[in-house]
Amino acid sequence: MRPEVLYPLFVPVTSLPGVGPRLGRLIERVAGPHVVDLLWHLPTGLIDRRHAPKVAAAEPGVIATMTVRVDHHQPPPNRRLPYKVHCSDETGSLTLVFFHAQPDYLQRILPEGETRVVSGTVDRFGDELQITHPDHVGTREELDRLQAVEPVYGLTAGLSLKVLGRAVRAALDKAPELDSWLDPAFAERHGWRAWRDALLEAHAPADEAALEPAAPARARLAYDELLANQLALALVRHHMRRTAGRAIRGDGLLTGRVLGALPFALTGAQEAAWGEIEADMACPARMLRLLQGDVGSGKTVVALLAMLTAAECGAQAVLMAPTEILARQHLATIEPLAAAAGLEIQVLTGREKGKTRTAALDRLRSGEAALAVGTHALFQEDVAFRHLALAVIDEQHRFGVHQRLSLTDKGRAVDVLVMTATPIPRTLMLTAYGDMDVSRLLEKPPGRRPVATRALPLNRLGEVVAAVRRGLDKGAKVYWVCPLVAESEALDVAAAEERSAHLAEVFGAARVGLVHGRMKGAEKDSVMKRFAEGALDVLVATTVIEVGVDVPAATVMVVEHAERFGLAQLHQLRGRIGRGEADSACLLLYAPPLTETARARLNILRETDDGFRIAEEDLRLRGAGELLGTRQSGLPVFRIADLAAHAELLAAARDDARLIVERDPDLTSARGRHLRTLLYLFERDAAVRLLRSG
Repeated sequence: MRPEVLYPLFVPVTSLPGVGPRLGRLIERVAGPHVVDLLWHLPTGLIDRRHAPKVAAAEPGVIATMTVRVDHHQPPPNRRLPYKVHCSDETGSLTLVFFHAQPDYLQRILPEGETRVVSGTVDRFGDELQITHPDHVGTREELDRLQAVEPVYGLTAGLSLKVLGRAVRAALDKAPELDSWLDPAFAERHGWRAWRDALLEAHAPADEAALEPAAPARARLAYDELLANQLALALVRHHMRRTAGRAIRGDGLLTGRVLGALPFALTGAQEAAWGEIEADMACPARMLRLLQGDVGSGKTVVALLAMLTAAECGAQAVLMAPTEILARQHLATIEPLAAAAGLEIQVLTGREKGKTRTAALDRLRSGEAALAVGTHALFQEDVAFRHLALAVIDEQHRFGVHQRLSLTDKGRAVDVLVMTATPIPRTLMLTAYGDMDVSRLLEKPPGRRPVATRALPLNRLGEVVAAVRRGLDKGAKVYWVCPLVAESEALDVAAAEERSAHLAEVFGAARVGLVHGRMKGAEKDSVMKRFAEGALDVLVATTVIEVGVDVPAATVMVVEHAERFGLAQLHQLRGRIGRGEADSACLLLYAPPLTETARARLNILRETDDGFRIAEEDLRLRGAGELLGTRQSGLPVFRIADLAAHAELLAAARDDARLIVERDPDLTSARGRHLRTLLYLFERDAAVRLLRSG
């Protein structure tokens, strides 16, 4: 159960004074639905109102806080014109300008003949010094409060800084004093204050330096977030290891047959990874290993060898993929090889219905099917295995940790092998896969050809279409990637449906297919199949083609609005081509002018095809929040920590978490109890549930 001291933070933002349902929805959009989310919504800038000149010394374009006498009001002859309030001090005159004014309200806050303090950005209009819509109007007694540094927060349409600032202050009032979960010597070495003090300081930046990731208050809160993340992963790992595993040692019969049937020898990297996995499986502790390899580096074959080792012991192994397309792709790779070993594979996705599904469930339950491939349909409640020993999970960042655990609960002490083609930088790796050992496939398999990559402005679209036509005449197959499914007013991007219609006009409707994320699985698969088998020549797609789809005949990749994609995403898209004998080309179309970051991204892609270097550059250029589309991909999204800036704190949090779990794995000591509060504070409840379940 969540500690009582945190209850006030996990209530809806609408419980704050002055926040009704409409404002609640806007605040939820920028920060989140609970009061605690406002605590993590840190200022992005500041407004300094300490500059308090006389009127004559006020400079246009600068925020000034001035004490003036209200001389007279000048209501407009009609509502379309501005309402003016003329003010002055002993050095000069200042006009306050209001559009769509409410005269009663203005006469109440700015009574003629009285002194008021006004604050806002000064402008000059002709000879007149003006402030349009002052940010603040108050009495002389309120001068100290007005003459302050005001934090600026990220906003959304319809939400003003004043309203959000008020909500944040109300949320901070609810923040309790919490006992420290930090190692005292570590906190002292960094000069960090108590949690609540650091929180208040982070929301009241005194200057620009206080907004930097290295500012003490921000660094302290970032460390808390990273420690919660690392401790949760360490507890999952400890829990997996504590439940006794068993040694899985095959006799080499099935793996030998498959190695003999492969049309090529394993690369050195595949050999090494396979050796590590084999050693893990032979060990009595449970395996929890990540197999990380670039697009086309041969992960599926290594995974199959591990699955066959389980089958050699009379047990079952399952490979789970995040999408039906990917599951069927794995099936296509594995099925002929498994047949060489004399085994059939059972497939189970959302498409299997009725009698087909019942028969599949029976084969898994009886153990008749030693190997299975499928989607998250595999961890539905009615799916049972006779003797599940190994779960291989592909692109696991698209599944939550709880889903990984629910699949491994289908057997006793199931070994877990996770695969990803997403090149992940080391810092992000620790936050997403810190509970795992890692094998990396750094070599490309023999026969992979380099892809020529060019960046072109979108106004050369006609030339690109002509080049695609020349490629089609020579028998090429073409991917054409668009970032959106339908026109969006917010992003003026050529939509996939529109582009598909345009290319169908140019090349003929029979040659052009379309796939996007809103299509049903069977419909999508049918188009992909026609493209793979050669019935279609051009496949217009959103990024659903990014992972795992294998069409060796495809040699051209066109990506529209490449500047909108992450580097790692572009690298993965490019990895869809260059799989056959012919030369391949990737054309990245962008809308000028490019930002420096976007230009750097496109340059790196032209320079290298090393996915790991590309991922490190992506992290450096864009920060972890946007990396790999992490917001969509299930990788942890940090609210305060910045992985590029806080890499050292992440390493320290990892070491601290490891030590905590070694000394106090059930978090029962005094510090352990405070750490439980930390896990709940950052909503890592799953880790606490593991503790409770033992």
